[in-house]
Amino acid sequence: MRLPPDIRPTLDTDLATILAINRAAFGQEEEAELVDALLRDPTARPLVSLLAEDGGRGIGHVLFTHVDLVGTPTRLDAMILAPLAVLPECQGQGVGAALVRRGLSEAGDAGAGIVLVLGHPTYYPRFGFRAAGRLGLQAPYPIPAGHEEAWMVVETLQGPIAGAAEGATEGANCVVVPAEALRRPELWS
Repeated sequence: MRLPPDIRPTLDTDLATILAINRAAFGQEEEAELVDALLRDPTARPLVSLLAEDGGRGIGHVLFTHVDLVGTPTRLDAMILAPLAVLPECQGQGVGAALVRRGLSEAGDAGAGIVLVLGHPTYYPRFGFRAAGRLGLQAPYPIPAGHEEAWMVVETLQGPIAGAAEGATEGANCVVVPAEALRRPELWS
C-alpha cells in the first residue's frame, strides 16, 4: 500500500464499503449497525465521514458526529470520533492515523472546537487527546472504573486556543450528549 492513503469524504454510494470495513475491522456486525444508524441519524449532524482508499479500494473509515454539551457556561461546538475502522490487513500502516488527522481538520472546518473519543488511551494521545473527565466533560454514561483515561478530548486546530476547552468547562458539570444512535449504555462500558 502507498502511504499516505487517498482520503475523501464519503458518498451515499459508499455505504456498503463502509459497513464492510467496519465488519472486518471489528469482527462483528454491531459496529457496522452503529455506523449505519449514525449515518442515518439526523441528530448526528453535522458529521464528518471519511473513506481511506488504496487504488480505489476502501481500506479505512472514520466517522465524527455532532454532540451537545449540556452545562457549559459558554457555547462550544463539539463532535465525537466513533468509530475508526481499518481493514485488518492494512492496520499498522498509518491508515488510521491519516484518517484521524484529516478528520480532526475537517471537524474543525465544520465548526467543532473540540472532538471527544472513547478509545484506546495509548493510541489517541499522539493526536493531542487528553483525559476529558479531568476537564469537566462527563461521558453520557459512567465510564467503568479503571478505564477513565479512555474518555478523551482534543481541541481542533481551527477550534479554541490551547486551554479553551478547559476554560469553557471550568467550574461546570458538563455532560456530553451524543446523537441518538450513540445513546445506548452498552456502547459506553
